[in-house]
Amino acid sequence: MSTIDWIVLILTLLVIVLYGMYKSRGIKNIDGYLLGNQSLPWYHVGLSVMATQASAITFLSAPGLAYSSGMSFVQFYFGLPLAMIVLCITFVPIFHKLRVYTAYEFLEKRFDIRTRGLTAFLFLIQRGISTGISIFAPALIIASILHINLPITTLLIGTVVVIYTTYGGTKAVSHTQLIQMSIIFGALLVAGILVVKLLPSDIGLYKALHIAGKSGKTNAIDFTFDLNNQYTVWTGIIGGFFLQLSYFGTDQSQVGRYLTGSSIKESRLGLLMNGLLKIPMQFCILLIGVLVFVYYQYHTPPIFFNQTEIDKLKQSEYNSSYQDLEKQQILLSNEKRTTIDRLTKAIDLDDQSTIDETRAALKHSNEQLDDIRTEVIGLIKKNNPSAETNDNNYIFLSFVNNTFPKGLIGLLIAVIFLASMGSTASAINSLASTSTVDIYKRFINKQSTTEQDLFWSRMFTLFWGIFSIAVALYASKLGNLLEAVNILGSLFYGTILGIFIVAFYMKKIGGKAVFYAAILSEVIIFIIWKMDVIAFLWLNVIGCLAVMILAYLMKKLDRKKSHSVE
Repeated sequence: MSTIDWIVLILTLLVIVLYGMYKSRGIKNIDGYLLGNQSLPWYHVGLSVMATQASAITFLSAPGLAYSSGMSFVQFYFGLPLAMIVLCITFVPIFHKLRVYTAYEFLEKRFDIRTRGLTAFLFLIQRGISTGISIFAPALIIASILHINLPITTLLIGTVVVIYTTYGGTKAVSHTQLIQMSIIFGALLVAGILVVKLLPSDIGLYKALHIAGKSGKTNAIDFTFDLNNQYTVWTGIIGGFFLQLSYFGTDQSQVGRYLTGSSIKESRLGLLMNGLLKIPMQFCILLIGVLVFVYYQYHTPPIFFNQTEIDKLKQSEYNSSYQDLEKQQILLSNEKRTTIDRLTKAIDLDDQSTIDETRAALKHSNEQLDDIRTEVIGLIKKNNPSAETNDNNYIFLSFVNNTFPKGLIGLLIAVIFLASMGSTASAINSLASTSTVDIYKRFINKQSTTEQDLFWSRMFTLFWGIFSIAVALYASKLGNLLEAVNILGSLFYGTILGIFIVAFYMKKIGGKAVFYAAILSEVIIFIIWKMDVIAFLWLNVIGCLAVMILAYLMKKLDRKKSHSVE
């Protein structure tokens, strides 16, 4: 990066951190530290909810996912608006009226201490690991740009976030997220416009989308009902609904965000705002990735986007083989540009036969280029068996670093940092909330003072920050980070949601039945996941239904035993 990029990056981050510290001054108790004194308006709640979900992974992995496999991932969010409506009707008023710090306090009132403890434990495991992945994402950026050892950058980034979160609490998190999302929306708009401007002068947005469509990248809607397909309309609406309902309704990182609303109305409006804006926002992020794909139809792309691994390959005994493959790639890319030019002219003339012919030729060229890429990955593996061979997370970063003008590179990287700070701070704060309220105050020190509560809230924040950093050091082995986070969530969210559904709607079922049903549900989910027989989003549906059905059956069995004893 240039000097001006560093200045833009440092100033942006410095302003955000100082603003957060200023807004969080004078915190004296856990009401202020964990709930921000429940004083925020609806738009503040809405942007805070969005910032918590939109981590750095969103801006790193989503464009890379669209570049590689198209727009289908947007269907993942189709169940979100429905989930927001259910939350506004059911969850929000209950949590507000009970005046709880965490979602899991409600479960003890409804069931028993075991159910509360189990649900909190499942949340702590899932959120602690996924937070580590969120810390790893921006560390990946620093390591790639500055060519610094990745573990070192992971420790540096994680430490900064932990210090900031430990000091500020929820109030600082929420106030900084308001500015963060404003900057993120502006930067995304600029990035989208600039990608189109970087295309050849005769290729506008319409032609770019046409070229992407002929290459199979605009597959945003898929109505096929295939249980093994990760992203379809039905997977998104049904499986996504259960995942989003569990995430926003039972995950403390989100519950803690809308509990900061000054009233039930403000919290509801904030969630509805999120439901309306999330899909268009994710669509635009994926669209940027598709436009990057079109850009590389006219320019030779990196044969492998992780430049660190390519540099290692060039210094190895496999360098000559790599150079030969690179020459083949350049030759094929030049030939493909000729095909793209023919396709563009055919689109102008509405010549369908030529469009079909060039589409087939384009598909063949892309297959040949994929074969060359596969050979390069094979060389990387031979040179370094432990090398990371999934470069999806590097695609957008590489494009920005190589094509964007000075100053804007720093701004886009600042956006990724801001997203990471917002989501990571919320997550660590929620882990501290659950640890303090559901573990420390409930099991360890029931008569704790205000000073002790605040002290241990900060200590738990520090502990979970260190834990997340430790997880981040191993996150490079998880492939596409966006999918890794969602798969991890799907292993736990269905069961947690099932517990809450039973609590809200199956009034006759008690704590003993739901406790054992939840344990059995998790066993079933992990077996299905290990067998890999169904797309991961359906695990949320299976987990939720398993808890409900098993709890009902256990209640029936327990009743029969009682009758037989009598």
